[in-house]
Amino acid sequence: MSAGPSGDEPEPTGRLRPTSGGALTAWAVVGLVGGWVLHPAAERMRDTAPIVTWAQPLALVLVAAILGATAYLTWRTVHVQQLRLEPHRAVNRLVLARSCALVGALVAGGYLGYAVSWIGVDTELATQRAWRSAVAAAAGVGIVVTSVLLERACRVRTEDDDA
Repeated sequence: MSAGPSGDEPEPTGRLRPTSGGALTAWAVVGLVGGWVLHPAAERMRDTAPIVTWAQPLALVLVAAILGATAYLTWRTVHVQQLRLEPHRAVNRLVLARSCALVGALVAGGYLGYAVSWIGVDTELATQRAWRSAVAAAAGVGIVVTSVLLERACRVRTEDDDA
């Protein structure tokens, strides 16, 4: 970009697009395969598969709740009160939203794959691992949903949107 005659930089014209469903799906599929492979790989290497305690799903629910609260407060500030966020706060929230959406999809897919790997297995703790993994997968979906809501809450109207 060249500077204008007065030496001022021209206005940036780029736009950020929302996180795509394709990217979220790709991360979820990677997690699904990884979670499904974890069960037999861990049994081969360590003779036992990882145990899923209630701490994992509860931690994911806590993350989803924090993201949801942040999304609500951001939406209220930007869209209801019509105030501007400080630029560094807006960027921080957007980066948080995007990264949590992608990681949430990966985690949801991973726990779902792990849960599916226990279907039809008749061993001690198989049902427990499957159910707790399914709850953790649902919490991961909650992280994705609240992250996408936070990302949408960060959007501001421009003059182009009014036209």
